Amino acid sequence: MMKEKIKSVVEINENTLSRYFSFFIQALILISIVTFSVETIPNLKPQTIALLNAIELFSVSVFTLEYLLRIYVADSKPKFIFSFFGIIDLLAILPFYLSFGIDLRSLRALRFLRLFRILKLVRYNRAMNHFTRAIKSAKEEILLFIFITLILIYFAAVGIYYFENEAQPEHFTSIFDSLWWAIITLTTVGYGDVYPITVGGKVFTFFILMIGLGIVAIPTGIISSALTKSIDNKETE
Repeated sequence: MMKEKIKSVVEINENTLSRYFSFFIQALILISIVTFSVETIPNLKPQTIALLNAIELFSVSVFTLEYLLRIYVADSKPKFIFSFFGIIDLLAILPFYLSFGIDLRSLRALRFLRLFRILKLVRYNRAMNHFTRAIKSAKEEILLFIFITLILIYFAAVGIYYFENEAQPEHFTSIFDSLWWAIITLTTVGYGDVYPITVGGKVFTFFILMIGLGIVAIPTGIISSALTKSIDNKETE
């Protein structure tokens, strides 16, 4: 009986306590992200640092309690622990506890993981839930797109290497060095730090840029189509 009452509050429901709990967690996540940013300001006063530490301690305590309660009320505890939200909830509190046993030189990098707390907001956002369902429904198409993109990046790196290696050995030393050019060209970023100077390299780059324009558009179409289906299915339920 007690478990069901806790579950009705912790899980997203329409009852008053659940809504209050949801708003409280969301507000605490936002406060935690703000304090994370404030900590980077140099020459903070000791009082400010003490306040930030107190907020961090309170936030971690609440997030830890929330995580343990979600495990307690879960129908399948292993399934929740290894689920997307279960992992995010763990990563949101893990840096705090690991910092007690880690060299201070590693602490700065470890605290960066606190940014995972912002992903906890996805649980409370219906629009993001639509997006999550869309990604899941289109995962096969997305994986295929990623696989083809990786092949094209490698193909572009090999091609530009053979065209430009002799002319620019300092920029296109090997295929691995050419991968940087391939990535920024296929994604149409074009920083201009590395570019072809041979006729063959320029012609090859033209075709790679055309392919890159198509690559940028493909995932947009896949996700937008899946998102539309997800919204339509939700409305018909």
